[in-house]
Amino acid sequence: MSFPRYPTYKPSGVEWLGEVPEHWETLRLRFAVTLNPSKQEAKELGEQELVSFLPMEAIGEDGTLRLENEREVAECLSGYTYFRDGDVCVAKITPCFENGKGAILRGLKGGIGFGTTELIVARPEKEKITSEFLDYLFRSQTFRRLGESEMYGAGGQKRVPDSFVRDFTAALPSIEEQNQATSFLTHETAKIDALIAEQQRLIELLQEKRQAVISHAVTKGLNPHAPMKDSGVEWLGEVPEHWGLITLGRLCISKCDGPFGSGLKSEHYVEEGVLVVRLQNIKSHGYDDIVSAYIDSDYYKTSLGDHDVIPGDLLIAGLGDENNLVGRACVAPSHLGPAMVKADCFRFRLNRERISPAFASFSLNASSRFHGGILSSGSTRSRIPLSMMASREVALPPIEEQLKIEMHIQNQLGRINALQSESVSAVQLLQERRSALISAAVTGQIDVRGLVPEAEAA
Repeated sequence: MSFPRYPTYKPSGVEWLGEVPEHWETLRLRFAVTLNPSKQEAKELGEQELVSFLPMEAIGEDGTLRLENEREVAECLSGYTYFRDGDVCVAKITPCFENGKGAILRGLKGGIGFGTTELIVARPEKEKITSEFLDYLFRSQTFRRLGESEMYGAGGQKRVPDSFVRDFTAALPSIEEQNQATSFLTHETAKIDALIAEQQRLIELLQEKRQAVISHAVTKGLNPHAPMKDSGVEWLGEVPEHWGLITLGRLCISKCDGPFGSGLKSEHYVEEGVLVVRLQNIKSHGYDDIVSAYIDSDYYKTSLGDHDVIPGDLLIAGLGDENNLVGRACVAPSHLGPAMVKADCFRFRLNRERISPAFASFSLNASSRFHGGILSSGSTRSRIPLSMMASREVALPPIEEQLKIEMHIQNQLGRINALQSESVSAVQLLQERRSALISAAVTGQIDVRGLVPEAEAA
């Protein structure tokens, strides 16, 4: 849907802003907001009085706030950022700034709050700008893009300077027109957000379907009429009568884990050499080579012993969490050069006359959530030692049947992955449209005044 433009425009005098509606005022934000208000206001409160406290994780990328944290005023007066109801905050540190962390601060206990020092707080001057319009301005593509270009610092410590916000040039309509614009954006972005939520739910369902396809194929086979027997294993249940049940260790020619302790230090890493297979490379959907690391070949040969990986080896993660399960597995790809496993990564070289590496990978991924709970140790992160990993049980059909099951799974996953890619692309396009719509409305590139009553009535 396209939206109308204003009847007349004027030059803004700012290159990136271009022309703005003729009746809009162009000014730096320092003349419309108070930046980082003084804590002096809070000193009037009792030192034992409870106020809201916002660490960075309590501020959403969608403008939401989690307000369950509270602290006494005395704890917050030194070393934290101060704000009150109606202020607008934006995260200044990477990647929080780029990801859109920020919010209108509302619902604070007693109307007062403190939080992380990685926030820039802006208090709108009521006759100049509303909290809602300022929040949308902070979410606009232009503000975020220009802010990124002004960041200072290195690596994960880059920050947007307060001066960027203070000197940011905005074009502002009247308060009445700002209210119309924010009503329009609230209505339109809610529709877009609903479409995004539908696509994200579809992605979740496809992920569940993917897991179900793999799990059924490696535990029940492809013949729905095959006679079944009780496996005696909780997560397997019944399996085809002619299948065997065997531990992974009995199916391998050799196995190893990575070197521990001081065997591998930062100074051993080089630009080229022996590839180090790390936890981030082992994914349940396959080997991930987006990020690669290498160590010196001579050092590996003389100091580290046998931790070799060759194409077709089964790679298993011995450490994981809720998002990256311990015990997940993949097959070392055919393009792999000289390689080794790092600590908490396992290499199983399988007897291919008995088991296909791909079938083994599918089987382990189907059971990793179950085995991660009963074999692992650790609280926030789960760990399984090599010996316990070798004890994982696999339901084993004849090798010819394994290959047919592999082909079936690959065909099914190809369809699922294609649908998932379409949904991911749809989410990206919707997010881009949402961002572009906000930018167009807060810079006056579209005229939404006549659309507000229609939006409010819908």
